[in-house]
Amino acid sequence: MENIAIARILTDVADLLEIQGEINPFRVRAYRNAVHTVQEQGLSLRKLVEDGADLTELPFIGKEMSSHITELVQTGKLTVLEEIEAQVPRSLIELKRLPGVGPKRTRRLWEELGVTTVDELEAAALEGLVEGLDGFGKKTQDRILDGIERSRKRQGRFRLGDADQYVEPLLEYLLAEPAVQRVEVAGSYRRRKETVGDIDLLVIADDPGPVMERFASYPQVADVDKAGDTRGTVHLASGLQVDLRILTAEDYGAAMVYFTGSKEHNITLRQRALERGLSISEYGVFQLVEDEGAGDGRQLGKRVAGRTEEDVYAAVGLPWIPPELREERGEFAFADAGGLPAVLELAEIRGDLHMHSTWSDGKNSIEEMLGACAERGYEYFAMADHSKALAMTGGMDAEKLRRQLDEIDETVARHPEIKLLRSMEVDILADGELDLDDEALELLDLVVISVHSRFDLPRAQQTERLLRAVQHPLANILGHPTGRIINRRDAFDVDLGAVLACAAENNVAVELNANPSRLDLKDTDLMQAKRLGAKIVINTDAHRISELDLMHYGVEQARRAWLSADDVVNTWPIQKMLAYF
Repeated sequence: MENIAIARILTDVADLLEIQGEINPFRVRAYRNAVHTVQEQGLSLRKLVEDGADLTELPFIGKEMSSHITELVQTGKLTVLEEIEAQVPRSLIELKRLPGVGPKRTRRLWEELGVTTVDELEAAALEGLVEGLDGFGKKTQDRILDGIERSRKRQGRFRLGDADQYVEPLLEYLLAEPAVQRVEVAGSYRRRKETVGDIDLLVIADDPGPVMERFASYPQVADVDKAGDTRGTVHLASGLQVDLRILTAEDYGAAMVYFTGSKEHNITLRQRALERGLSISEYGVFQLVEDEGAGDGRQLGKRVAGRTEEDVYAAVGLPWIPPELREERGEFAFADAGGLPAVLELAEIRGDLHMHSTWSDGKNSIEEMLGACAERGYEYFAMADHSKALAMTGGMDAEKLRRQLDEIDETVARHPEIKLLRSMEVDILADGELDLDDEALELLDLVVISVHSRFDLPRAQQTERLLRAVQHPLANILGHPTGRIINRRDAFDVDLGAVLACAAENNVAVELNANPSRLDLKDTDLMQAKRLGAKIVINTDAHRISELDLMHYGVEQARRAWLSADDVVNTWPIQKMLAYF
């Protein structure tokens, strides 16, 4: 059992304890803190348990939590969870996570209406039974129904960052089988879409039997749908479906093209092949020869390509097309016109301009974050802790900011190896005002402005709010511009085109927040930003050192939007970047 699954189960325990009405808040908090540690742990807890490591040396992991993790790794089960489930239906967790519900209302819905599932809650709400409960009302009932509808749209989709945590140990497991010569992931995962529905694994092996056997016996497999000679399908305990296809080296390139997709890209590719007297399938590229007995007057002839993707594309007069661009958004026209654009590479990022330290809700000091940025080869970075409106983060007022700037100056004096920019993430208030006066803002090299509240404002009001903030003469970067959290919170309702155009006019860069929970802006929004002339900055919004490594998710999203280094300000030399702002 890997870290992500351990964290999910410990979260379920905490949620069920809250629904049950656990009177000791410290017990619930112990599970929440343990989840946080598991999620942020760079090492595999499974491997630590297998190596006999002392888990209590980890933050917030005491003897009880250590025994829980060990039990999960060794058995795949947790006794304490089974004991709670005997008293509280586990399905109530899905109710608790709906907007407007929470643990106390979940318990009341269960006890007073007998509701235990989302479907039962929906039926009760449609009958008007929910609004009849004391303290609920029609507004809450409508919000619950809306939350159910939104939740269903997200079902079956896994965030890319979560999928990575399931896929990487599975690949490691399969590669330990000597018969496996090569294994790659295709599908939307390879195209680095922000969410994926399933995983397509392609393996080269001369002897498929041991590979399929090992695949079906992976410890995280909950059920095996199919385990044939060369094709298999399983569902992991997380619910993620994984399809395996075992191929020869001769077919591998064609299969990679076919199973990577997208569907729209492949349709155009096949049509292009037909126009050249060829046929492309998952098995290769073949010449079409005349045959009056065939259905369309032609049949497959000589095989001309299929071993590599480059050969497949070359057969129809194309250069190899990066997977992120295979969405039928103009890639064929670009290739025919002289070549694809040079999309962004991770190595081109020179710095990260949005991160947090212990001065607000970060977990590492300024000096520790500086050292981590320097280790990653950055030329510059910006420390952008929260402003005071976000009180739960320990946000800073003007006086606290001045004290932080003193520490920054002292830190800079000790570290000439990297440029530290004085910045702050300043809240955009409901009326569009910034959460810090101009006198304090003028002390900063960069000002990041972000929305952290009032996501429910009407569209016109939300748009006016952002336009006013973006036009502030000291604003430089619009942080996570739509406020979305993938699979948890939709983007707020705003005229994004108007905001992006305003940002372009005022030399305010719009952030592509690289955290895989956000990836805000999405790829199509980034394409719109480029068309409108807005520049992009890719930031991790890191709250601890390990989160600095999330930068690649932002770069992958930028590649899907066809962005080049010229479009992204934190690929520029520092003087050019500061001159732009």
